[in-house]
Amino acid sequence: MTAVKTLFAIALAVVLAGCADSRFKTYDGPEVTKIQVFKESRRMYLFHHDQVLRAFDIDLGREPEGHKQVSGDGRTPEGYFYIDRRNPNSSFHLSLGINYPRPQDIEVARSLGADPGGDIFIHGQPNGLRVLSTDWTEGCIAVTNDEMEDIYAMVRDGTPIAIYP
Repeated sequence: MTAVKTLFAIALAVVLAGCADSRFKTYDGPEVTKIQVFKESRRMYLFHHDQVLRAFDIDLGREPEGHKQVSGDGRTPEGYFYIDRRNPNSSFHLSLGINYPRPQDIEVARSLGADPGGDIFIHGQPNGLRVLSTDWTEGCIAVTNDEMEDIYAMVRDGTPIAIYP
């Protein structure tokens, strides 16, 4: 009977290991202390102080030039922000939230009689779909799903992000 219990325990361990979500990687390298995004060159960098840890090609909002001002303008915000949330159940593989809109963004949008929008993220590709164009988001920063898994593991809430034109 002991052999049967042992075999059952091994089989159960194999099944449970297969249920682990492979999207969630671990990272034990240097802390990511800041993120910099350069919209014109479509590049994002993760830094540990002044050392570049990783660099990524990115897609932006469908209207990549200029700072996001109102909901639906398709622009990616510019300025200084921070990562304020994580979404493991994102419609775009995984995502990290950016704290847009800031108070000054809300004020500008209201002066235009509009909503500033929100839900700006660094994210992967849409679940179940393949993106065939560049700059396809509504204002987010997009990378491949594999890259997003690495970013999700490396970046912590509160990490500053600077988004440059």
